[in-house]
Amino acid sequence: MNTYMTFITNVARQKPSTLHNSETACPFCDRDTLYKEGVILAKEDPFLIVENKFQTLDRAYQMVLIETEACNHGDLSMYAPDYLYRLFRFALANWEAFEASGKFRSVIFFKNHGVHSGGSIYHPHMQFVGLTDVDYREHVEARQFMGLIVDQQPGVELNLSTFPRAGFTEFNVILTDRTKLDEFSNYIQIAVHFILNVMNTTYKSFNIFFYQFEDRLIAKIILRAPGSPYLMGYSIVQVPNTLADVVEKVQGLYFSK
Repeated sequence: MNTYMTFITNVARQKPSTLHNSETACPFCDRDTLYKEGVILAKEDPFLIVENKFQTLDRAYQMVLIETEACNHGDLSMYAPDYLYRLFRFALANWEAFEASGKFRSVIFFKNHGVHSGGSIYHPHMQFVGLTDVDYREHVEARQFMGLIVDQQPGVELNLSTFPRAGFTEFNVILTDRTKLDEFSNYIQIAVHFILNVMNTTYKSFNIFFYQFEDRLIAKIILRAPGSPYLMGYSIVQVPNTLADVVEKVQGLYFSK
């Protein structure tokens, strides 16, 4: 099982960063240049999937899904329902097309948001990474998607992880009925809104990781803050003793009748 990828440092040094330098021009707002210089892989206004200009990983092909026309057009926690549903239908259809192309062993699909998320661009976007010789599913365990039920309906569930991958607050959204894709999107938005506005108001950072696993489509939404030394140094994952309290708070804010 391959657990390492080569990071190409000299390419990474050339990348712009609008998260850490507000004076840097946003490359995703400059659509004229994207059309002239970038490779447009898919388009459904206002959504674009483009080849990542900065290919920082060896034996991989990196792509960016640009969610909005401009930086100030909101973020996932604020999208109107129709916009949210269109975005996820577009994103998931293209992810599955990349997977089915036969060009990659697997395709990673994820989202960074905030200074502690591992990203560099403020503009709302997601990423696809086609991996030549790594299958991300080899690094996934079923129990990482188990949790206390926050809300559920036939075919889709939102839970708070009791066996998190990185520790502390991780929401899982599990889809078993593809006709419930809009509900799947709603649950993701609720988890993101809760993290940004209730649990992580200091750092305002999260990741979303998507998985095709055991005939299920899964999104894991992770609160991001400075890394735990237990995780970094010893791979020991911390699970808070307040999970039930968090579930109750989410239910009261978003699911009270």
